[in-house]
Amino acid sequence: MRKKKYAVAALFAAAALTLSACGSGDSGDNAVAEVSAESGSEKAATVLDKPFEKPDLVLTDTQGKKYDLREATEGKPTLIYFGYTNCPDVCPLTMNNIAVAKKQLAQNKKLSQAEKDSLRVVFVTTDPERDTPAALGKWLKGIDPDVVGLTGSFDTIQAGARTVGISIEAPTKGKDGKVTSMHGTQVIAFSPKTDGGYVLYGEDATVDDYTKDLPALIKGAKP
Repeated sequence: MRKKKYAVAALFAAAALTLSACGSGDSGDNAVAEVSAESGSEKAATVLDKPFEKPDLVLTDTQGKKYDLREATEGKPTLIYFGYTNCPDVCPLTMNNIAVAKKQLAQNKKLSQAEKDSLRVVFVTTDPERDTPAALGKWLKGIDPDVVGLTGSFDTIQAGARTVGISIEAPTKGKDGKVTSMHGTQVIAFSPKTDGGYVLYGEDATVDDYTKDLPALIKGAKP
């Protein structure tokens, strides 16, 4: 498995630099995206020297119910990603890669049903004005209906993301009608043993990377 270790200070610097600028018109046409990532790195997994605390977020799920992230995922292997449903490329690709990896592992019997059921994949929107619970639910159903979709106050989401080194900015609408959202593209894996976020994946992580790593992550082991 491709992996590396970072000190926390270096991680925060990398997280601040890794932003995806995703833009889309209201109709979804003429989608554009510009992505800048940490230069000189081709590593999929970053094993952290000092794990992050899980974000203290209480948001709304796709059923319109309150979801306390820490409470609901305590003791569960958890992957958290901040993105939005109108993103034309990075967000759906990331979520699909994780979904395909889960499916392949289950089909190949490399994950037991109990292990598969224990995994929590959480998608937190960075565009809560458009990503209502219904919109999130519809989008995630086409990718993986088991994913937990969360929405709420942008300020709350932004503050929660910041605690794990993820930078996000409020979506902006240009004169041409295109909406642009800047957000970090990292997936953070949290251990079921400690609830600490100890592994980080960049947008270059592939289906194969997740397929290789998920069995270890579900056990709270290093990939």
